[in-house]
Amino acid sequence: MQQSCYREIQVKPLSPVIGAEIRGVDIGRATDEALSEIRSAIFENLVIFIPEQDITPAQQVTFARFFGDVPPVPDSMFRVHPDSAYVSVLENDEQRPPTVNNWHSDYSFAPMPDFLSVLLTRVIPAVGGDTNWVNMYAAFEALNDQIKQRLRNLSAVHDYMKLYERPSKRHLWEGERYQQMEMARQQHPPVSHPVVRTIPETRRQALFVNESFTRAIEGLPAKESDALLVDLFDHVRTPEYQLRYQWQPDTLAVWDNRVTTHYAV
Repeated sequence: MQQSCYREIQVKPLSPVIGAEIRGVDIGRATDEALSEIRSAIFENLVIFIPEQDITPAQQVTFARFFGDVPPVPDSMFRVHPDSAYVSVLENDEQRPPTVNNWHSDYSFAPMPDFLSVLLTRVIPAVGGDTNWVNMYAAFEALNDQIKQRLRNLSAVHDYMKLYERPSKRHLWEGERYQQMEMARQQHPPVSHPVVRTIPETRRQALFVNESFTRAIEGLPAKESDALLVDLFDHVRTPEYQLRYQWQPDTLAVWDNRVTTHYAV
């Protein structure tokens, strides 16, 4: 993966196809030049990790706003941070088992899916808890020309409820969570997106399907749609398109949801 020349930050690629670690910057004091270089690093590496960032929720939001609008957290889906309405809290332990241990792209079920996700790790387990990312450019480019052309002409339905209908997620609908989940279901009806997206900044094409939220290919019989999606979901699991990241506390991660899917192990 070809890298730009950086002056304000140090960028170390973590694999040939996806991921980089960034050093030499304090996000709480980052200059516009450093932030512009971080933006370039995101486009080139798709997911970046900036270790040793002991920043406040307000500083995290300020950083995120350099890249675009930051809406308030939808309280129907996440616990809102007590110090900021724009930061959600993801917390898993024995009493709160994870719900994102599946391949997904954040908010692909929205009419306008999120561009970036900005995650700050605070507490991590002594062992485990890694996250995997897939380069969806590479996954698309590895397909043969006939399949590529077919996929370029297709759209798919993305549905929030596909993931949360699974038997393994039934506990999320129990007790006090039921009202929260029902509100989220009503707020997110199914939407349609192209199976292949062209990214304006790079002019490259990437697959835009994920097994958590992509329910069906529009215009195809159900069996044909299911078979095609299974093939694509299997294809993106290829290790050569992936990065597995081992977290450390106070690591700031940023990834482009348009061209990646991820799985919290």
